[in-house]
Amino acid sequence: MVDGVLFVCHANMCRSPMAEFIARRLLRDLPVVVTSAGTDALDGAAMHPYAVEVAARTGADPAAFRTRRLRPEHLTRAGLVLTATRRQRSVCTALAPAALPRTFTLRQFARLAAASVEVTQAADPTETAEPAVTVGDSPLRAAVVAAARVRGRLQPAATPDADDLRDPIGGSPADFRRCADEIERSMRPVLALIGTAG
Repeated sequence: MVDGVLFVCHANMCRSPMAEFIARRLLRDLPVVVTSAGTDALDGAAMHPYAVEVAARTGADPAAFRTRRLRPEHLTRAGLVLTATRRQRSVCTALAPAALPRTFTLRQFARLAAASVEVTQAADPTETAEPAVTVGDSPLRAAVVAAARVRGRLQPAATPDADDLRDPIGGSPADFRRCADEIERSMRPVLALIGTAG
């Protein structure tokens, strides 16, 4: 397993590549590899043109980006898997069951990240049934462990689809920008958790 974040969506043309480029910008000061893939992607296709516009706003050049189909080894190598939807999360855990403890939807992980500090502080320090962060763990690994601690304690989202990131495919450039804004909003508590957990 590498210290990396894998974003997963359907075709690896819109949500996951936008998330990849946004996360790379936000995580640029950390030694974290950021990649993406699609559960139903065709290898080698270009990113959607509106997603290219979003990716270019990060300051990186998305011209060389090519889609890739999700494979079990992508999941087993990733330290954190963030999917666009619950369906894609299910596909990921079916492909690589060992990745379950570190596989979340992006919006779910954002909720867990935001709640983890508060819940961790309120927890009984003598509890030992939960996974522990060990000396030498990376900030990313520590953040995943912290989120796992609150995963069973936090109420589910108000509606099941609240953990899903709406697909902008077929929409306007403004729809893609709204999706990108939601990705960035969801990444903010993740960044805060990585910063404090390590």
